[in-house]
Amino acid sequence: MTRYNAPFEIHVHGDVPLREDVEFAQIQDALKPLWQYAGGKSLAAAAESSYEDEPGIRFDAQTHVLKLCWTVPGDEDFRQVVEEACMGLNEIAASGAPLEVSFYDTEFDEEEEGNSEEEARDDFMMCFVGPTPAAIMQVQRDLLVQDVVHIMERHFDASELGAVVASIDTLFTQRFESLVSSMNLGRPPRGHGGTGHGGGRKPRHLH
Repeated sequence: MTRYNAPFEIHVHGDVPLREDVEFAQIQDALKPLWQYAGGKSLAAAAESSYEDEPGIRFDAQTHVLKLCWTVPGDEDFRQVVEEACMGLNEIAASGAPLEVSFYDTEFDEEEEGNSEEEARDDFMMCFVGPTPAAIMQVQRDLLVQDVVHIMERHFDASELGAVVASIDTLFTQRFESLVSSMNLGRPPRGHGGTGHGGGRKPRHLH
């Protein structure tokens, strides 16, 4: 149902590579928590964003990539909804991918900020999807490496940061080996890549 006077505008952003055998019905089923939350009776009915200049939720059949740049009014309960959607996407994803979820306080007036003791309740969370725990952990590792290197390059040359990256790899290897011992999973891949992430109040339009 439509949420009037919702305390947040919630923006979901990310590109999720899907398996080549995935059909639209599977995508609709995976994203059912999102389109039901938006009050739609189908994915097509709720795929448009609250803002016309955002592409919303769309599937690029040529590249087999699900693209999300979608805003919906909502509340804190959306956190559980997006986690359920991520569980569905895990079943059809071809590789690991991050999803950025931004909460923008609709009741906070920036023009009156100087005259008020209240602060914006904006928040930001990262979600990860992937066909295996290894694929998800790879994306998490790549994002962390990119963020740490970006910060440390203000003080050190990139060529000096090999030991830092190696330490991050060691931490993730230890974590994954613990997972392997309990779930008997395959080893994660190694390598650089990924997309940066961070917190704070962001522009609503990420792209």
